Amino acid sequence: MRLTDPVDSYCERLDPGYWAEPVNALTNLAFLLAAAVMAARLRRQPVPLGRAQAGMLAVVGLGSYLFHTHAQVWAGIADMLPILGFILLYLYAVNRHVWGIGRWGALALTALFLPYAALLAPVFGRLGMGSSAGYAPVPLLILLYALAIRHRAPAIARGWALGAGVLIVSLGFRMLDQPLCGLWPLGTHPMWHLLNAAMLGWMIEVYRRALIPGAARQG
Repeated sequence: MRLTDPVDSYCERLDPGYWAEPVNALTNLAFLLAAAVMAARLRRQPVPLGRAQAGMLAVVGLGSYLFHTHAQVWAGIADMLPILGFILLYLYAVNRHVWGIGRWGALALTALFLPYAALLAPVFGRLGMGSSAGYAPVPLLILLYALAIRHRAPAIARGWALGAGVLIVSLGFRMLDQPLCGLWPLGTHPMWHLLNAAMLGWMIEVYRRALIPGAARQG
């Protein structure tokens, strides 16, 4: 496989042209909007790594835009790497500043996401999730984090559980894009973008609130 090989994975794309997926491409503006909103909310609060998360969220949108316009292997990599980067950055921030783990311990715990996802993705693949199987370990991990912190910080637990729920719904839209193509030629992938943008912005907001003294413990 060459980096310039074309990729045709979505219902909306009917030819290899740059604007063959206009809705899939333009809905990535939602990531930039969510990033801008969170950057503004973080401006007056010294939240460790919060602004970095907002910046990475914007990069997620740009990477996805490249994929849905160029639609080549290299653009697919540009789409996936920022998503992985956001996940690892968020996990490190939570491990370090919400759980209060030391720097090296937080890094080690964050690194465990890679074998965790590698082991579980094939399991979800066998359940019929197709190309979405690689994302499925993420909402599961969020729910596990929510479960673990529910007594210590119920507000954070509720926030993470809501984020996981939105991600599960958005995964459903991602999976339905090709099966419903005959009924809905536009495809359902744009909803994956819109819901994911809202969800990732919300996850940054939960992290921000977690670092406000006393807020995380509200029942």
